[in-house]
Amino acid sequence: MKNIAYYNGKTGPIEEMTVPMNDRACYFGDGVYDATCVVNHVPMAFDDHIDRIYRSAKMIDIDIPMEKAEMKRILQGLVDQVEGDCHMLYWQVTRGVGMRNHPYKGAQSGPSLWAFVKPQVMRDVFGAYKCVTVEDTRFLHCNIKTINLLPAVMANQKAEAAGCDEAIFHRGERVTECSHSNVHIITNGTLKTAPADNLILPGITRAHILKICEKVGIPVVEAPFTIEEMMRADEVFFSSSSALTCRIKEIDGKPVGMKDEKTFAMIRDAYQAELEAECGKRK
Repeated sequence: MKNIAYYNGKTGPIEEMTVPMNDRACYFGDGVYDATCVVNHVPMAFDDHIDRIYRSAKMIDIDIPMEKAEMKRILQGLVDQVEGDCHMLYWQVTRGVGMRNHPYKGAQSGPSLWAFVKPQVMRDVFGAYKCVTVEDTRFLHCNIKTINLLPAVMANQKAEAAGCDEAIFHRGERVTECSHSNVHIITNGTLKTAPADNLILPGITRAHILKICEKVGIPVVEAPFTIEEMMRADEVFFSSSSALTCRIKEIDGKPVGMKDEKTFAMIRDAYQAELEAECGKRK
């Protein structure tokens, strides 16, 4: 099977799956999601992603009835049914099904679990990428991995229209994150990344990068940085579970970074080694 999808116990090819019109995802984007790359049928940092979707659900008052181990079992079962070596695993939990009504207490069937697995081509971690900046007009709960993604969709479309790979959000002069990744800078051998407050989603890859920096002796500052700081940094890169670590060479048509490959490569190579060890456990 090339791909597979799941909705509350039903499975089938993605193209053939249907969901109830009254699932609150359809009206309100009322749910949370997570996703990770799968290599050799091993979902990367699986436990971290499972933990995060439960945290996100709790923050919007969704009580997921199944245990984490059961969710992992269901998702791994889907992964095991697809062919190939590299895939994207996506899953979301919505508040459930019920007639359209803004208040949700007692108005729905209980949480719904959606998921799919499809072939994935990962970004070249040795490449250099182009970005555009976009004013961050999202709401103030960016730390929740909600399925309300319209601002990110619009920003990423702007990036694509400009021939770029990612959009970098900013609130005034403060850089927050990207449309579907975190952004970091390196200056004088020190990694600087936005703090894990309500203006960014604390990425799983971001967390691993911070641990790697501690391990290899790269100083880390978790603090806001400005567009100006980013433009004159020695290195700029974005990170996510699907992109891993991607070096940025241009922002808004202006060259940036590309001055401290040694520090960036230490992070990139250490993370690659970590993932290869994890995904090599099962063939």
